Amino acid sequence: MSGVKKPDNRTSGSPRGRVPTWITPRTIVAGSFAGLFVVAFVILSPPGKTIRDLAPGGDSRSLKAAIVDQLNLTAPGQSFVDDATVQLEESGYSVAYFSGDQVTVDLYRTLAQHDYDLVLLRTHSTAVISRGDDDISSVSLFTNEPYSKTKYYDEQQAGRVGFASYTEGGEQLFGITADFIEESMQGRFDETLIVMMGCDGLRNERAAQAFIGKGASSFISWSQFVTATHTDAATERLLEHLLDEGLPPEEAVNQTMLEVGPDPHYGAVLKAYPSAE
Repeated sequence: MSGVKKPDNRTSGSPRGRVPTWITPRTIVAGSFAGLFVVAFVILSPPGKTIRDLAPGGDSRSLKAAIVDQLNLTAPGQSFVDDATVQLEESGYSVAYFSGDQVTVDLYRTLAQHDYDLVLLRTHSTAVISRGDDDISSVSLFTNEPYSKTKYYDEQQAGRVGFASYTEGGEQLFGITADFIEESMQGRFDETLIVMMGCDGLRNERAAQAFIGKGASSFISWSQFVTATHTDAATERLLEHLLDEGLPPEEAVNQTMLEVGPDPHYGAVLKAYPSAE
């Protein structure tokens, strides 16, 4: 997809020393972050199409967008949420907003069932996952749902969900992996553009492939850690290029990077998947 449908290991907002931790009932999966937790964002879209192209029947139906703001409990960004909502509504989208305490495993589970054309995932995320002594190639998204060893037990055993923590020994929250997106997410996306605003979204291709396998059209994200302030600013510019100018995702990403540059703290680069390269 190529456009938008129309009618020191820190992440901003997080205290230093936070270490993402991923734990299943049998095994501990701990990331190696030191410092602030970082945010990355991703958009999935096939090359050569605009967001308008992705809407079945062109502009003949109403457009829907969702903002999943798991991050607002640790790095609030109300200005971003307000500005993004205005941008989307002026481009013909109805917008559903999910605040931090609404971001649960089951919210992710049903996300593909609501016919969203565009989804902004403003979430903590990480690609640094280990299980026991093994490193896992995946990307995990945080929820704000308190962790329980007995809830979602079968999915925990299968490695689809586990617990995530900002610090070792800190509060335990549920998190979902790319396997959850592939195997536990219900329904299918219909050429949905996914913007994942968390760290590491394209450190590897697991999340991108999982969303595309569920019917998403394109995925855009950061190559590594990114601060919340930088991803918020970059996403606003990205939306302008996608919604107002109708640029294809990869072209919109390239233009955004020319304007905002890599993350000043970590050097994260915004990328689109799939890429024409």
